[in-house]
Amino acid sequence: MLDTPHKSKSYADGKILQEITGGIGVITFNNPDKRNAMSLAMWEGLGLALTELRDDPDVRVVILTGAGDKAFVSGADISQFEKERHNAQASEEYSRRSAAQRALLADYPKPTIACIRGFCLGGGMLVAMLADIRIAADDSQFGIPAAKLGIAYGYDGLKHLVSLVGPSWARLLMYTGMRIDASEALRIGLVERVLPDGELWNATMEIARAISHNAPLAIKAAKITIAQVLKDSGDRDMAAIKDIGIACMDSEDFREGRRAFMEKRKPQFQGR
Repeated sequence: MLDTPHKSKSYADGKILQEITGGIGVITFNNPDKRNAMSLAMWEGLGLALTELRDDPDVRVVILTGAGDKAFVSGADISQFEKERHNAQASEEYSRRSAAQRALLADYPKPTIACIRGFCLGGGMLVAMLADIRIAADDSQFGIPAAKLGIAYGYDGLKHLVSLVGPSWARLLMYTGMRIDASEALRIGLVERVLPDGELWNATMEIARAISHNAPLAIKAAKITIAQVLKDSGDRDMAAIKDIGIACMDSEDFREGRRAFMEKRKPQFQGR
């Protein structure tokens, strides 16, 4: 796999950028003048970018990142609130129009990594929490200021927050609207790794490359099984776990993995 960009596109009037580098898809929130605040058009552009990368067989993993050095995503674009979220009915319509994109990221079949520098607030926290893995710069800041704006943070966001940091920290963050720094975020389990800003991108790419070189079906099996583990026992799809396990054991990749081990070489996995 080459590490040079070979496909690039933009959506939402250039505020969502997409490129593919050696089997790694990168989606950039490109609204730096507003600290990458998310508009409804950006949510819809995110959905288009995610769908294209999902359907590209050459893409093994997707990184989400923010343009510039000030923010990953600083939240929703509050300048749109007066027009699009001024009351309960308008807010419901806004949520309905962005729900498909949130669900797409939540149930994404390929591994996703949030590469976070600067502000990761509100809706940005939701995007980061929907990713599989969060890697942050040591100067990043996290928070959900919903209580300071008088809005209710949705069920999906709070479900993910509680699953990552537990109910007590979720309450503290939500009740106060406080911001925490990267070291605190690491300590409570909100992010998985914290690195100096200058090392963040290379470290993120290193993890993405490691994932992209592993067997896609085995990674899919882990992703499916972990998602089922997090559900209540009565809601788990054990058949899906069994099916992906069988697919792995019957795959050409499993045979290639065995051969590569015996031949003391790196395996070349094809995802089938």
